[in-house]
Amino acid sequence: MTKKFNQYIGKAGHLAVMSEFLMWGWNVATPEVDVGDDIFVVKDDDGTLRKIQVKTSSKTERQTSYSGQFMIPLKQLRNISNILIHYVFILRLENTWSKPVIIRPDYMLDLFETGKTGPEHDGNLNLYFSFIDGKIICSENDFTKYVSDFSDFPIIEH
Repeated sequence: MTKKFNQYIGKAGHLAVMSEFLMWGWNVATPEVDVGDDIFVVKDDDGTLRKIQVKTSSKTERQTSYSGQFMIPLKQLRNISNILIHYVFILRLENTWSKPVIIRPDYMLDLFETGKTGPEHDGNLNLYFSFIDGKIICSENDFTKYVSDFSDFPIIEH
């Protein structure tokens, strides 16, 4: 795929994730300058703010499954801030999107530092998610519990 196509699929992934948060009742915004946060989600009544970093990939067909590759800059992963941030991994399937995999960076950093996920290459954590038999596996670890894990984003009734 070309670099230009990656920009299109990346933006489409952002918009798909924004749509999911809107359906949960959270207001969404994109920063005018991208310094590592792709989306802000806000609980309007009390101002609760969460930052979202979207990672998008297209699927690669395997013999009995499919997979997607994602990269996280380790510098970004290690920069834990006061405002809770979440990584959202989303994979473009045939004509739709996978369910989002939502994980906090402190959980991801712990998995990386304990050797339970992805190799490091050129300052990036490389993640290969395999979608097989209803599970999502990354470095032999089951990430299925993070699928559509909106536990930090309770539904807001309007």
